[in-house]
Amino acid sequence: MKQTNKNTYTDNGRIKEECGVFGIFNPHGEDAASTIYYGLSSLQHRGQESCGIAVSDTSGPKGNMETKRGMGLVNEVFKEKTLKELKGNLGIGHVRYSTTGAATLNNAQPLVLNYIKGTLALAHNGNLVNTEELRAGLARTGAIFQTTTDSEVIAYEIARARVQTKTVEEAICRTASRLKGAYGLVIASPRKLIGVRDPLGLKPLCLGRRGDSYVLASESCALSSIGAEFLRDVRPGEIVTISCDGVFSNMELHQEKHAHCVFEYIYFARLDSTLDGVSVYESRLRAGAALAQAYPADADLVTGVPDSGITAALGYAKAACLPFQPVFYKNSYVGRTFIKPTQKERESSVRLKLSVLKSTVKDKNIVLIDDSIVRGTTIANLIHMLKQAGAKKVHVRISSPPFLYPCYFGTDVPSNRQLLAASHSVEEIRRIIGADSLGYMRVEDLSFTVRGLPLCRACFDSRYPMDCGSC
Repeated sequence: MKQTNKNTYTDNGRIKEECGVFGIFNPHGEDAASTIYYGLSSLQHRGQESCGIAVSDTSGPKGNMETKRGMGLVNEVFKEKTLKELKGNLGIGHVRYSTTGAATLNNAQPLVLNYIKGTLALAHNGNLVNTEELRAGLARTGAIFQTTTDSEVIAYEIARARVQTKTVEEAICRTASRLKGAYGLVIASPRKLIGVRDPLGLKPLCLGRRGDSYVLASESCALSSIGAEFLRDVRPGEIVTISCDGVFSNMELHQEKHAHCVFEYIYFARLDSTLDGVSVYESRLRAGAALAQAYPADADLVTGVPDSGITAALGYAKAACLPFQPVFYKNSYVGRTFIKPTQKERESSVRLKLSVLKSTVKDKNIVLIDDSIVRGTTIANLIHMLKQAGAKKVHVRISSPPFLYPCYFGTDVPSNRQLLAASHSVEEIRRIIGADSLGYMRVEDLSFTVRGLPLCRACFDSRYPMDCGSC
């Protein structure tokens, strides 16, 4: 979901989530909107800026797509009355976080095109690296763009190819062969639901079934939330078509080289999801165990930063034979409105969200685990709070390697200027954040955490799985 402006991220110094996509086809005519609502709600962690649903009645006239999009969370945009008005048994949905550029309703998805062959709705997770080339080619032949997203470029390319092909699947395949980058797509034509995954498998996509209905989703947790059975992951380079005739697979784009996004396992995906055969929960436990082996500490207890560091902390504690104890109380009623733009307000928001259980930390040596350090503001505040509460020493362990390079595929890693590790050594970072020791996940241990699954880890080692040109 690339846009024209770059290098935006949350003011509290966290890496932002990606987008989430969901689609369902009910062959017997049941309305899809409420199911999509629940699917999107379970993918809310992947994007909180905007959301949308588009539905079609496969028994009605072609081109009868109904759409609702809005800014905010799923339960803010969609009320019961709105869902009842969205009539159709085939539909797709999207939760959006703009990895780059402005968060505006214009850029909310799904995108819906009305063109000579009918109607096409598209929802996209990921970023292309050849957007400008494709966009320029479309513009030269008269395309008028309504958004600043690469998702619109994909939709236009499919519509243009469809005029010259016999089927929408052929148009999608032709378009996908020209796309360079990362994408998980769900597409609704008047009679078909189609899923597409990029050939490297950078973005996740899975297939499920509930009764006679078939479902596509970014993560398996969305299938569980609607009572659907997980069938399998959509394979890298696969195009899956779902219609009244059944489920069909096209593997023309398949290639042997794969590079799954490592940050799905470190942070993005929900704990109860399984991606490409790897349990997210288990991968984070193994990350903690790897940290314990690489960076042991003389400590009394292990704890994690809620909620991002908790599972890795459990893995560290077990491997190190140390007790795990929660030392922070999290205020669940402090929401997005407390992300503030100034340094002073950011520090206040940390204290509003988290407070220290003083009796647990007083006179203790503590191992504190989190999933990442971007610029160090949050972890420094937490260390200061722990020492104010009486902790003797705080040993910080991070379940990802240092962020050194930008990501071009949909993970919002800031520019090098904003990455603390890009301009400071580990020892310098330790002093800046006030830790008594600091250890990052070793790049070579990442494979262990995902049981050997081929990974894209370019934000740590600059080994991009494709030529990113002038990104």
